[in-house]
Amino acid sequence: MSTPPQSPQPADQPPQQPAQQPAIPSQPTAYPYPNPQSPPPGSFYAQPTLVGQPAVQPPAGAPQPGNPYAQAPQYGPVPVPSAGGGGGAGKAVLWAVVGAAVASAAWAGGVFLLGGKGDSADLRGYSSPADMCSSADYSSFKDEYTEQDSSPTHTALKDTALDESYCSLSLKKSGSTYADAYLSMTLDMHKKTDPGPEFTATWKKYGDSHKNYDVDPVQGIGDEAYLVTQDTTSGSSSGSRYATLAVRDGWVTYTMSYSAYLSSYDDDKDPPVISEVSDWLKTDAKATLGQLKD
Repeated sequence: MSTPPQSPQPADQPPQQPAQQPAIPSQPTAYPYPNPQSPPPGSFYAQPTLVGQPAVQPPAGAPQPGNPYAQAPQYGPVPVPSAGGGGGAGKAVLWAVVGAAVASAAWAGGVFLLGGKGDSADLRGYSSPADMCSSADYSSFKDEYTEQDSSPTHTALKDTALDESYCSLSLKKSGSTYADAYLSMTLDMHKKTDPGPEFTATWKKYGDSHKNYDVDPVQGIGDEAYLVTQDTTSGSSSGSRYATLAVRDGWVTYTMSYSAYLSSYDDDKDPPVISEVSDWLKTDAKATLGQLKD
């Protein structure tokens, strides 16, 4: 079969090109600034338009191709079926919507009602003295250490976040020229943050970060208390005995620490044993905290 002849095109006329497809009109976007540049060819966001096919217009409200900031579909109110058909389902959806609203209101009300409680410091009526050395009770130690320290060290801090009183003094036996032991007391009144979690971590776990120390909880003083002790005098002429009682009562913490060295004692007598010192610390800490309450 012969092919019908085609009409020749004029020599000076270029070949016909496919008709250009209409561009997709710009869509509204949640991004408030103009797009700095179009997505590069081959990128994840580039959406090619096939030649010879009409451009597919996305449905209204759907994210626009090539624009990562395009607005997501908007969701309207939950439709509630009419009472005429499927009454049980309609009531279930209605009660779900009402329940969600009530729960949201109750949650918000709880936040407002309870939010202020954690902001007030639980100071239990304590006051922070300007001179801790003259305010603290350490009378249990005075039978062993009869000489009074003539120049103890004391400091005080007053701030909106913390009040602190500190005392450090030397304990001397009768006739001693130098200190035979040392005693320190610190009262901290935390007015902005609850010291409870850090206090527990520091003292209950003291043996984890300080080797060869014994840690024992103490009942009957404050909300929680821990006794930390160490005795290195066994079989040695240069060991030491150390004991600290740490107490937390509300947002107030109190520590009382004792330390003694064999090298400071007379050759014929050792420092008091740890169990004796521990009893002194408990007695005097309880008395001091009682005196510092308004």
